[in-house]
Amino acid sequence: MATDRLTEVLDATYDCLARYGVRRTTMDDIASTMGVSRSAVYQYVNSKDDAFRRLAERLHTEALAQAGRAAAADAPYAERVRGVLDAKLRLVLRLTGDSPHTAELMDAKARLFGDICLGFTTELRGLLTELFTDAETHAGPSDGTATLSPSDAADVCLALVRGLESTPDGARLLPPAADALLTGLLGGAPQVRPAGSDGATVPVG
Repeated sequence: MATDRLTEVLDATYDCLARYGVRRTTMDDIASTMGVSRSAVYQYVNSKDDAFRRLAERLHTEALAQAGRAAAADAPYAERVRGVLDAKLRLVLRLTGDSPHTAELMDAKARLFGDICLGFTTELRGLLTELFTDAETHAGPSDGTATLSPSDAADVCLALVRGLESTPDGARLLPPAADALLTGLLGGAPQVRPAGSDGATVPVG
């Protein structure tokens, strides 16, 4: 029950953020949006700042969970990488699309939740690096051509998403843009699915 009530508090906090922004939102605004007293809100959050941090944590945790499911999916590497990138892009497009104020939750320099934003990106980079490392492990013998390291490949993919975040048609462009990029980054890797229960990889197609 307490968890449900906290969810209501954070939902109300998001509504207030969309209307007023972080600075102008007050605990009275959150309480009014919920239809309860301010003291009732204080039973679940310590302050306005606490409410906004919890909100940022919830949104980024949900997106990271989506990215984690994509990375672990029974699918080709390219599809799994694209799924991780899609999780980030969806979060950004939602926040920038709902209101100019909700985009504040993506500000890595923000006092209240900048560390949450940076941690989110770091976790995504880790997922991508693991995928490229795994793909490299299963790739055939090198032909001597210089290739990016798994961590550099992860950075390139994140840079692609950052470019699409400010593009009006970013959601539509992500699949073809990612596929074109990954053709080069994963060109030498066989399209295999994650290891099965016996530890053997399963070829796709």
